[in-house]
Amino acid sequence: MDAPVPVMSLCDLCLSRVCWSLEQLCDSRADGSLRLRRAPSLPTETADQLLHKMTVEGLLNDRTVAIFRDGKAFRLRRAFIRGGPVSPGAFRLALCPHRLQELDASRLAEGHASGAEVLAALLTNPELTSSLQMLSLAGLQLGWDPLGPDGGPSVRAAGPSVRTVGGFSSLRALRTLNLADTGLTDAALEEVCSLPLLESLDLSRGAVTSLAPLLGCRATLRSLTAHGLHGLRRLPVVMPAAPGVPSVLIRLSQLRHLDLSDDRFAADDVPCDSSEVDEVVQRLLEGAPDEEGAPDEEGLILPALVSLDVSGRKAVTERVVRAFVKARPSLVFLGLLATGGSACEVLTSRENLKVTGDANETQVCEALRRYKERECFLHEALVLLYNLTVDLSTPRQDLLQLVLAGMRSHPSSLQVQLVASACVFSLTTQDLAEAMAPRLLAAAVDQLLLSMQSFPSHAQVQKNCILALCSDYILLEISFNRYLATKLVMTWLSSHDDPTLQKMAVAIISVLVAKLSTEETTQLGTDVSIIRQLLGVVQQRASLGVVDNTLRFALSALWNLTDGSPAAGRHFVQCQGLELYVEVLESYCSEPSVQQKVLGLLNNLAEVEELQGDLMEEDLLDYVLSVLGDPRVGVEVRYFAGGFLAQLSSRPKAWTLRQELLETIHQQLHLTVMTWSPAEKEMVSYRCFTPFLPLLRTSQPAGVQLWAAWALHLVCSHNAPHYSPMLQQEGVVLLLEALALHPGTHADVQALARLTLHLVGARQQAQMTPPGPPHKECSLGPSGD
Repeated sequence: MDAPVPVMSLCDLCLSRVCWSLEQLCDSRADGSLRLRRAPSLPTETADQLLHKMTVEGLLNDRTVAIFRDGKAFRLRRAFIRGGPVSPGAFRLALCPHRLQELDASRLAEGHASGAEVLAALLTNPELTSSLQMLSLAGLQLGWDPLGPDGGPSVRAAGPSVRTVGGFSSLRALRTLNLADTGLTDAALEEVCSLPLLESLDLSRGAVTSLAPLLGCRATLRSLTAHGLHGLRRLPVVMPAAPGVPSVLIRLSQLRHLDLSDDRFAADDVPCDSSEVDEVVQRLLEGAPDEEGAPDEEGLILPALVSLDVSGRKAVTERVVRAFVKARPSLVFLGLLATGGSACEVLTSRENLKVTGDANETQVCEALRRYKERECFLHEALVLLYNLTVDLSTPRQDLLQLVLAGMRSHPSSLQVQLVASACVFSLTTQDLAEAMAPRLLAAAVDQLLLSMQSFPSHAQVQKNCILALCSDYILLEISFNRYLATKLVMTWLSSHDDPTLQKMAVAIISVLVAKLSTEETTQLGTDVSIIRQLLGVVQQRASLGVVDNTLRFALSALWNLTDGSPAAGRHFVQCQGLELYVEVLESYCSEPSVQQKVLGLLNNLAEVEELQGDLMEEDLLDYVLSVLGDPRVGVEVRYFAGGFLAQLSSRPKAWTLRQELLETIHQQLHLTVMTWSPAEKEMVSYRCFTPFLPLLRTSQPAGVQLWAAWALHLVCSHNAPHYSPMLQQEGVVLLLEALALHPGTHADVQALARLTLHLVGARQQAQMTPPGPPHKECSLGPSGD
């Protein structure tokens, strides 16, 4: 069942607007931090939501978090700052004065507050220590010392010494504590287990060697997550007399959730039955009694258990799974990914039972939802999902959302990004993308671009992303950072020559460049390596004498890059592009699509006064003049030939060739343009008309004026609502009026000028609202390719 893409609520939209407007809403304190000018007293829930929104939008830092120092306006209860770049000082000043009930400070940005510093800051507020019920420090190293200065437990940060007596034992109200990936030691675990109200504990991937301290909280502990405790394999018992792992776990009789999953399932050298955790898993599933913790009267060990995760445990079989599920009718979750036991038929007979495994799509999706924070399991689930979606024919937004969540959770994991990018491609290929929400596709493209940035040298990641991006619908209709995408694909193209991917990369670049703003195209054009690389593609294809999409796309990209960009034009000339294009013109004289793109780029060069000297080659002008006058050549090609000649012949003082040639060009322009019938479709679109202004002066020869007037009439006849305002704003209308009234203007030019003015006037009279720009915003050729 395809899940709908969540729609932002009005509250979310408002909070997002506030987040992105903080600089306008705030003043700066002496230390540079922000303070709201007018801070109404917000409800606690709204204050919590604002902090959460700032975090997920990537706007949380020392400067912005300072708005929460105002305790009158903001009363935080549930603070979410996961992954934020917050320093210890900023954290203490902004968040610690609040009577927090929940704090998620997991995986704070590297180089900022450590777990020890967060804990030390919390202990500075006695009220907070008695109110905090949930704390997550996952991914933050604690740096525990077994004893503090007064003989009690203490915490020390890895950087400057931060020592706080009492540590976790001072947080007497804690019920939920997440210490996954914190380097938790046996001494630290012993203190944690002294908390009187502790109900949920996550000590995954810690350095503990014994679980014996858990017996100290067995009366209250309801949930235990002990994923990937590899130290128990090496040293399962601290002292010979200490209880072993099986007896400890089996005596936690109040447990409702137990996670004993193992992330080393893919290692061939890890025995499946060598650890005591494997032993307790086997005994728990089989219901075998224990000499120290006998089962209840029904023969069950841990009778309250409703959720068990043993994913990655190789010793799990369908036989023990069947027995375990049948014996526990209240079971709601069972984790069996990478165990070989998830195909058991009893698992499908329970409607309310959630299972992670590899037997079907439902189990794989459950694994993606539950394990997005666990790289090993997420990777395994993504591999399974990819195999399920290779030949997908139905759009699945729900699957794409799961894949993107995994990518966001592990941006630096090569294995996750590699498989996830392949999944994105399989989920959005062909017509599947068109049936998906644009906002979801935009998020997918953003993640692909992040993957390309994170792994620039990994060929397969880059290939997966390019394959996914090579979609007309995504490139043309979806909103994303096209400038960044163009740069990234160009970077890839510069170091790879695979013909198939080269074709895709050049196609992507061609489409993206046509959709960029003038400023962005100009900025790209200043990079000589981009011009050189695209010219290399043109030269490579032309040397083979082929006419294929790779050649066409490369020509289109260069055409767009030089549009309105003198710097790109200069680079083109410096890289011997002009010589190459002359050869292409002559070699592909019977290929209109090639001729059009080549002449279109020459138009761009001719518009730049400082480059006109490089174009004063008599052979080149003679050839273009022959194209202009050849009735066998289509108007779409002769139009650009005329534009090139009109620009070069419009400045008599800059003309360096024979005067007879100049006069011939003016005459041929006039004769040829008058033979053109009105085009049935829009051949070209323009971003601006600045290059036309010199051509429309009353002092210009009639042939030059006529070509410019015909061009203006062409675009206005097909899209007057869009172009009429441009003609007004850029002064073109005034020039047309001058031509229409000037006694020396040729009658043919006057007629075209009046027709164009009539189109502009009709639009103004109707007061039509101008639509968006045409599909391809450039002065370079058709919207195809």
